Amino acid sequence: MTFDATDSVTLKIWDKATLHHTLDSAISDLSARHNTTTCRVAVTCSGPNTFTLSVRGEDKALVGA
Repeated sequence: MTFDATDSVTLKIWDKATLHHTLDSAISDLSARHNTTTCRVAVTCSGPNTFTLSVRGEDKALVGA
């Protein structure tokens, strides 16, 4: 998977069987591109079968459970 993005990418995933694998791959690619850990990549469901992945900045705190 390759893509050009500054700090986010939006994916439309139709195949539910590959949902987790596709998101995991995209998270790994985006974090590697920004030289950061995968925990700094936020995933948002932005529509039906549509997911937006974005790199959180240093100023955004992680949400605790």
